[in-house]
Amino acid sequence: MSTRKRSASLRLTTMLAGAASLTLAGCDDPGAGAQASWDPNRGEQVEAFSYKSLEECKAANEVSDQQCDTSWATAQKDDQKNAPRYEARASCEDVYGAGNCVPRSEQGGGSFFTPLLTGFVIGRMLDGGGYRGTGLYRGNDGYYSTWGGRLGRDYGTGRTVITRESIDPPDTIRNAPPKVQTRTSVVSRGGFGGGRSYAYSGSHKGGFGG
Repeated sequence: MSTRKRSASLRLTTMLAGAASLTLAGCDDPGAGAQASWDPNRGEQVEAFSYKSLEECKAANEVSDQQCDTSWATAQKDDQKNAPRYEARASCEDVYGAGNCVPRSEQGGGSFFTPLLTGFVIGRMLDGGGYRGTGLYRGNDGYYSTWGGRLGRDYGTGRTVITRESIDPPDTIRNAPPKVQTRTSVVSRGGFGGGRSYAYSGSHKGGFGG
């Protein structure tokens, strides 16, 4: 075999080996399942209203007082069960800022750190689906729902939006045990984790980022 042909063969072999490693990398975690392929920032966009407190929600008069009560209660419940979890305070604060993470523990589940709940978001479901609410956390560069979705802005209408999945995730995600993130997993996900995908895009007039 000539030197040129041998070089081309080596390059092809290297490329195929790299492709194989990328394919296998997605299969390394046997517990990943639906969570690994689920992205809360893709999907149907719905109008969103975000608030720092129950009182702010009621004062805004954007949804009924009853809906404020229901959504705030749901946000607290989601926070207790599904808030992003980190193995160490430092890893949590890398994402949410110094002083914004607190220790928690659960029976039989060990200890971990979670960000402070800083408010809640209500999404207006389409096709008469009513409203859904969940918690909000302030990261170093924006606000995120309990389920990992980002608040965004529809620049055509000026309204705050979020994906439906960020408010009302599928049962496979809602019922999955929350994953405790390590510093390595936080870095590998670009700084955001909690077993779900976190990113930032925009804010809401109700006090979240202007």
